[in-house]
Amino acid sequence: MENNLNAVVTQIIQVSPSMKIFRIAPDGWELPDFTSGQFAALALPATAERVAGSTPDYEEYEDGKMIKRVYSIASSSKSKEFIEFYISLVRSGALTPRLFNLQIGDRIELGNKMVGMFTLDQVPEDNNVVLVATGTGVAPYLSMLRSNILSNTNRKIVVIHGASNSWDLGYRSELMLLESITDRFIYLPTIIHVENEPSKWFGDTRFVQDMWSAGVVEKAFGEKPLPENTHIFLCGNPKMVESMFKNLEADGFKEHKRKEPGQIHVESWG
Repeated sequence: MENNLNAVVTQIIQVSPSMKIFRIAPDGWELPDFTSGQFAALALPATAERVAGSTPDYEEYEDGKMIKRVYSIASSSKSKEFIEFYISLVRSGALTPRLFNLQIGDRIELGNKMVGMFTLDQVPEDNNVVLVATGTGVAPYLSMLRSNILSNTNRKIVVIHGASNSWDLGYRSELMLLESITDRFIYLPTIIHVENEPSKWFGDTRFVQDMWSAGVVEKAFGEKPLPENTHIFLCGNPKMVESMFKNLEADGFKEHKRKEPGQIHVESWG
């Protein structure tokens, strides 16, 4: 497989011990247009070193092998300077232990085609939007918000973000700032291991699906979310997606498909 290290790591932000934000800039070529919610591929050669503390590769790779995976884009679709990714370390994985060993200035392969249907294209402008995430699943929502989805519309948007601990709530400061400057955006973070917090946690401690069932979105919007006025995006842990999906179906929502329009948009991984 061809080794095409066509991009450079320009910034790394350590969000928590197992989560990092990477900014990757193209070297000698221009980023293509993309739509917020899409994903791009990153790749490194199998010879790249794994980060300390990760487990050994479970398979042997051929000489010249490139290890490639796709990740949701967190940066604005209006930016041509870099692509931003919010990535969680999987210590037994093939690529993330290599990504977490990178330093600023290191080279990496960045795919030059962004794809995916997890976008706002099919959402009517007068519909409210609920963006539900666990962990790094919040990444595509940052791209949507950074690309001015709150402009030129009266829609309301809520982000429900679940994590194990408060330090795993990536982009929390940015989302809190956005909430403070517009009354059309609501940020609802929740953590489930409150006993680990070094100081008192004043936020929610329920699973995101339980928050939905308890009516937090209705309270935030000031009106009941219905299939006629609301679209819901789900991104993150498959168990969360499955539970939310059941709750939403019970409320009359249905999955959006290309040939069968609906109000539930899903992106999940294991």
